[in-house]
Amino acid sequence: MSLLSRPRRTALVAGSIGLALVVTACGSSDPAPSASGGASAAAAPECAAFSQYGKHDGKTVSIYSPIRDTEADLFEQAWKPFADCVGLKITYEGTGEFEAQIQVRADGGNPPDIAFFPQPGLLERFAKAGKLKPASEEVKKLTAEGWSEDWAKYSTVDGVFYGAPLGASVKSFVWYSPKMFTEKGWAIPKTWDELMTLTNTIAGTGVKPWCAGIESGDATGWPATDWIEDLMLREAGPEGYDDWVSHKTPFNDPKVTAAVDKVGAILKNEKFVNGGYGPVKSIASTAFQEGGVPITEGKCALHRQASFYANFWPEGTKVAEDGDVFAFYLPGNDPAKKPVLGAGEFVAAFADRPEVQAVQAYLAGAEFPATRMKLATYVTARKGVDPANAQNPIDKLSMEMLQDPSTVFRFDGSDLMPAAVGAGTFWKGMTDWINGKDTKTVLDYIEASWPKS
Repeated sequence: MSLLSRPRRTALVAGSIGLALVVTACGSSDPAPSASGGASAAAAPECAAFSQYGKHDGKTVSIYSPIRDTEADLFEQAWKPFADCVGLKITYEGTGEFEAQIQVRADGGNPPDIAFFPQPGLLERFAKAGKLKPASEEVKKLTAEGWSEDWAKYSTVDGVFYGAPLGASVKSFVWYSPKMFTEKGWAIPKTWDELMTLTNTIAGTGVKPWCAGIESGDATGWPATDWIEDLMLREAGPEGYDDWVSHKTPFNDPKVTAAVDKVGAILKNEKFVNGGYGPVKSIASTAFQEGGVPITEGKCALHRQASFYANFWPEGTKVAEDGDVFAFYLPGNDPAKKPVLGAGEFVAAFADRPEVQAVQAYLAGAEFPATRMKLATYVTARKGVDPANAQNPIDKLSMEMLQDPSTVFRFDGSDLMPAAVGAGTFWKGMTDWINGKDTKTVLDYIEASWPKS
């Protein structure tokens, strides 16, 4: 999902994807001229790593993406050596209205060469419409080397593979203050029951245990859908989760109702939220970027948000087990089962010119994520990128989880659903739910919106 940025107190250091999905910048990677011209620059020793991508002197490749601001700048820094060495100019545009504007551009005959799709469901819509070009054999090979079949299937439509994953995030985290927990003698919960006991304990101290924010411009509501997805993954199990995402299980099925109400026991309880901001309804008007900040002010204790939230704490906040903030795994009913909910972007192309395929292949390799991770906090699920080089312990933990072959991983459900639901009625429905609508009305509304064919 694309996330609109807005004025905030937080320091953007640049993060993982997902969200990557947060932040508005436009720019370009221009080949840097050397004293004797581009040709000698391309012949420099540091260009040897890019020789397999060929020479594309004077060519331009456009990229359109929901990744903006600081993160966009870091992406451009990361691919600049590649662009310089192969002679390319990469023009980059990030937008907070990606879901709507990519459709406008494609319908208007002005699509970008490449788009970073944060929603496989949206990618599928363009693939089925015949707008996207199948990935090259090189991209297929690099994807098979670097990612599990689960990741590759998310950008495969009707048996055709369209593009490799890019960044990644782990969503199954609860942020907290280690100092506050130590001072109060609170333990990290290992089960959902323990989490609810802790929630009640914190509420008894006069502090609202949870803080949250789901405002995100046109994408308002997505953080609430993440809550539901995490609970469905725990309550229904991976297979039950898959059935729900694919609509084998209707949206208003009793299993979904139970998961939503379990979330509601926290998010719709005035005793438990919204620490630092106000009543339950303040969740809908609080920017997701600001949602967890009250933890640093002692006004709340817990905030469920993805790994990329490491980028949104106030400047100077130390993210570590012994720091100002850290995160623990959102527990389920069985401490032995720890499924992971996550998200990412996929690099798909509207053109198949040689220079476009070269950029797609470069982004599919290990060089780009390794370079990007050296610049600032970033998470990737790609094999061959060392988690030890992560910029903070949450990124390291996330990459270890994503690269662990025993991890049961599932992609963000709203991103997999048809875009009209996942990036439409599900977001809106959960916002209405926070604002007071009952569970049945909301789930019936979402169910009725599911495409019939």
